[in-house]
Amino acid sequence: MASSLTTASTGTPRYQKTFLGHPRGLTTLFFTEMWERFSYYGMRALLVYYLVSGGADAAVGSQGGGLAMRAATATAIYSVYVSMVYLMAMPGGWFGDRVWGARKTVTIAGFVIMAGHVSLALPGSAMFFVGLALVAVGSGLLKANISTMVGHLYDGPEDPRRDGGFTLFYVGINLGAFVAPLLIGTIGKEYNWHLGFALAAVGMGLGLAVFLTFAKSLNPKSSEVPNPLSSDERKAIITKVALVVALVAVFYGIVVALGLYTLNWALVPLTLAGLLIPIAVLARIKRDKDLSAGEQSKMNGYIWFFVAAAIFWMIYDQGGSTLSLFADDKTADTVFGLGFSATWYQSLNPLFVMALAPVFAWLWLWLARKNQEPNTIVKFAMGLVLVGASFFVFIVPMNMSGDGTLVSPMWLVSIYMIQTIGELCLSPVGLSVTTKMAPRKYASQMMGVWFLAVTAGDCTTGLLSIAGVDLNGTGIIAMQATLAVAAGFAIYMYRKKVQALMGTVH
Repeated sequence: MASSLTTASTGTPRYQKTFLGHPRGLTTLFFTEMWERFSYYGMRALLVYYLVSGGADAAVGSQGGGLAMRAATATAIYSVYVSMVYLMAMPGGWFGDRVWGARKTVTIAGFVIMAGHVSLALPGSAMFFVGLALVAVGSGLLKANISTMVGHLYDGPEDPRRDGGFTLFYVGINLGAFVAPLLIGTIGKEYNWHLGFALAAVGMGLGLAVFLTFAKSLNPKSSEVPNPLSSDERKAIITKVALVVALVAVFYGIVVALGLYTLNWALVPLTLAGLLIPIAVLARIKRDKDLSAGEQSKMNGYIWFFVAAAIFWMIYDQGGSTLSLFADDKTADTVFGLGFSATWYQSLNPLFVMALAPVFAWLWLWLARKNQEPNTIVKFAMGLVLVGASFFVFIVPMNMSGDGTLVSPMWLVSIYMIQTIGELCLSPVGLSVTTKMAPRKYASQMMGVWFLAVTAGDCTTGLLSIAGVDLNGTGIIAMQATLAVAAGFAIYMYRKKVQALMGTVH
């Protein structure tokens, strides 16, 4: 009798069967991630609008029934939420490596995410924040492990199909992100918020169904726990976690009992944690005496890239908050007489990524053949200057709308396109340089460190909002734009010093 992991006709293990030259498991992971991103970006397209709906900062004539918060509070919540998703990627990878294995971790993550979207679909602010927490935790667990399983499908880093497989996987991410704001965003924002959140839960449910149904196409290695906890380690961790949870519960219980609790009691600690944890992680790696002199030098160079990335994401991720509020309130919602929802702007980035990524891949190869391809440092500088330039462009429609005039949608289309070009200069290169500069001891952890740059950038935005800074004002927009452009020029001016720190990495 054939094993459940083999096909009866050939006896070939199912995870070794191919489709169009790639392992069949890639199709399973492609659709799992596509539906998960569909649920995530659909909910994210609604988030800020739902928070301000019914309040003074909501657009005139918009659907009511939201949480009626101020724009500054909504931006802070959005920023903290996105930062927590990326912060949770580090413990998510730890669970995959030491507790459950990648496959089981992704399965659990799928159920947690789906439960989060169901909670968001229920009325009431309490269920809303429970839902946000669940989606953040689940997304962090899934993000760190599903990419690992893609890698398991191939015969090591030298497999010539590997890069193509990750490229196809990346298409699945952007396909889900493109469709979600058009469908979930429109239904949720224009008709019923909770129906939109429920559709996000359905999306994750479909992704989970695909994953569980076709799990046999995955490499059995994905079910293994690479470095399982010992009994003593497990007991020590459970004790520490229980102690921390108990202390937090007692502290917040006292705050609530004294009648002092406000939303900032949750936002401020999370924001500060999102800023301090990346610093602590980098400092811990830097202090490790096991690192060689060359590895220490590379870490010094990597800090330049980390800070640059944090500044980039600080501006870039406002596409779902600051730019979204401007789109709803001060931008025309018709093109050639056809109306559309403001959530549709959230589909521009994945659309531009799918359209422009092949162009950039060809461009870098063409320049490389002519020995003119910009190095990593120059590409980072280009990304920073472009994201700063996008906010300088943003100032123009902001001033035009000052008298109540609704500006052309093409302003936002241009801004999102400039930011996407900047992303294509910085993000793929950042992932690559992280793997190249990682100390051998921290090879698997450094990808989580890269995600912490997103956490730091978004938490900076959140902290500004909590402090009462109006991120929708031209002054702060100009200041952020100037910071990004200045950082781009700084890293370019010091490129020889950074390159010297990088050693043989180019």
